Amino acid sequence: MTRLPLTTEYALLGFLRRRPMYGYELYQQLTDPAGLWLVWRIKQSQLYALLAKLEDEGYISAEVQPQESRPPRKVFHLTPNGLGAYQQWLETPVAQPRAVRQEFLAKLYFAREEGNAVARRLIAGQRNQCEAWLNAQSRHSATAVSPFGATVNRFRLSQIQAILAWLEQIA
Repeated sequence: MTRLPLTTEYALLGFLRRRPMYGYELYQQLTDPAGLWLVWRIKQSQLYALLAKLEDEGYISAEVQPQESRPPRKVFHLTPNGLGAYQQWLETPVAQPRAVRQEFLAKLYFAREEGNAVARRLIAGQRNQCEAWLNAQSRHSATAVSPFGATVNRFRLSQIQAILAWLEQIA
């Protein structure tokens, strides 16, 4: 049974959507200080473990390329299964407010590469999701059983409202 990739793994699929790359090229993409490095950090050893998992799951394939004076290297390619999983991930809003900080920002990074229409759909879908969170959290606020519970609910409401305001700005 195929498991769904993690956000970082989806990012790898996004980079491979651009073109086939070898592991170190992918690491350079992930560590670009103007790119996803702003969102999260990954060690090179973690990268190779994630690539092996994605290959085992059939999301990517690898081609070994010999090099004259160095050990052979693997060039990774996105498979049709990987492309489908990536595209579905890209256009699906994140499921929880805490996922906005990393997962949504990663989606936005790639959605903008895909074009304005994809980015607008992603933002609109996330705004709808935020409205649903806001409605659900408002119902919870009315049933707070303790002063601390009320404080937590106010925090969550303000967090969702801030996300909505930010989404309006970037739309």
